Order: sequence, then C-alpha cells, then structure tokens
Amino acid sequence: MSKQRRLSGKEVVNFCEKHNFNISRQKGSHINLVRIVSGIKQVVTIPNHKEIDRGTLHNIFKKLLSFISEDDLHNFFYRE
Repeated sequence: MSKQRRLSGKEVVNFCEKHNFNISRQKGSHINLVRIVSGIKQVVTIPNHKEIDRGTLHNIFKKLLSFISEDDLHNFFYRE
C-alpha cells in the first residue's frame, strides 16, 4: 500500500512548474499556478506552507488529476 509523502508548498510548486505551470500570483500564503493548454486555462492553488496537511495534499492531488497523468502524480505524492 502506498503512503502519502509529507510535502511542502515549495516542493509542490516546483513539481507543477516542471509540468509547465507558471506562478500567476501570490496572495498571503497561497500561490496560484496557471497553464494554458489548447486554449483552456488550468488553475491550481497551492498553500505556501512548510508542510501541507494530508487532506489538503489529497485535494491538490485530485485537482491535478484533471491536468497531469496519474502515474506522474502518484510517483510524486506517494511512496511505496
């Protein structure tokens, strides 16, 4: 069974940037990342915390499933 990794906001932002997301703005401790694919704007918000709560990470994972392949996401968010 895979176990969810403990990740910081910076780690998640770096992962998203590797998948062509760009930081569009930051308000407080939340970073908005955007990429445009085939004319469709894809947006995800990441809290810039030292350690993101497990439930929040799970919600980010589910949101990113719409944009990034499950294999890439699973390899980053979970460990065996």
